[in-house]
Amino acid sequence: MPAINFFQEEVSFTLKDKLKLKKWIKETIEAEGYKLQELNYIFCSDEYLLQMNQQYLDHDTLTDIITFDNSETPGKIVGDIFISIERIRENAEKFNVTETRELQRVIIHGTLHLLGYPDKKPAEKKVMTEKEDFYLNNITF
Repeated sequence: MPAINFFQEEVSFTLKDKLKLKKWIKETIEAEGYKLQELNYIFCSDEYLLQMNQQYLDHDTLTDIITFDNSETPGKIVGDIFISIERIRENAEKFNVTETRELQRVIIHGTLHLLGYPDKKPAEKKVMTEKEDFYLNNITF
């Protein structure tokens, strides 16, 4: 049975519209031609995510998201997506959007990474942003 789970680490956070979010994420995955097996979103503090960034990616910087692809079968999504709630709040203010909208953007950004979309090069970043915008514009809540 496919599963989308939400967890918290070192942060107090209440996620709203969980069922609608799960439906939107699943529809995004299927629209890209993939099948969902298991996807975990872990909402955490800056410090928690910084430690993960240092330990697993050898980066010593704050980030809003880290995505781990645990898929073993092509076309099937299994992954863990860690999201800093502190970065979400700061970025929402910086980009003049609601915290909910920024969280949705980051949730779908991590999902798109699992769907094979990189964002290191300018051309890749452009495609990633276009995909984010497309799926954000298709949220029904």
